[in-house]
Amino acid sequence: MRFLTVLSVVLFSITNSLHAQSSRNDIPISKLPKDVKAVLVEYINILTSSETLDACADNMLKVAGGSLINEQVDENGTALSLRRSIQPYSLKKDFQNIKFYQNPIKITRVNLSSTNGSGYGDSAIAGKVYKIWIGKKSGVAGMPAPITVVLPTGHARVKTPKITGIGSL
Repeated sequence: MRFLTVLSVVLFSITNSLHAQSSRNDIPISKLPKDVKAVLVEYINILTSSETLDACADNMLKVAGGSLINEQVDENGTALSLRRSIQPYSLKKDFQNIKFYQNPIKITRVNLSSTNGSGYGDSAIAGKVYKIWIGKKSGVAGMPAPITVVLPTGHARVKTPKITGIGSL
C-alpha cells in the first residue's frame, strides 16, 4: 500500500512538472504579433481554398520556411520547393483535416520561444518561434492543434514570418 502511495505522489509530481514546462513560455493571445497571425490565417486559407493537394503545395510556398522548404540561391535568384516528405505527409494531413477546425480560426494558446536556426543551409531562419494552437469546430472531438510560425531576425532574404511546423491538424 505504501508503495502505491509513493508511486502516486511521484507520478503526480512528474505530470505537474511536465504541464508546467509545456506552458512556461505561454503568452496572452492578445500579444501575438499581427504579421504572425496574418501568415497563420493565410496558411489556413490556403488549406481551405485549394482544390487539390498539389495546388495547396504550390500555394504553400508563399508562407513556408525553415525545415519545410528547400531553398537554392543561384544567379537568377532564389528558387523554393517543399521538401520531398512535406506534401505526402504533413501537408496532406493538414489539407484533409482542416475541415474539423473552426474557420475563422479560434486561437486557444500561444507559446513563445526562440531558435538559432529552423531549417537547413540557406533555408535556416533564426528568430522568435510562435507555436499557435487552433481550436476545433463545436461538436468535433479532440484537442486544439499547433502550427508553428517563425518571425525571422537577421536573415539575408527572409524578412516576414514563415510557417515552419505543420502536420498536427
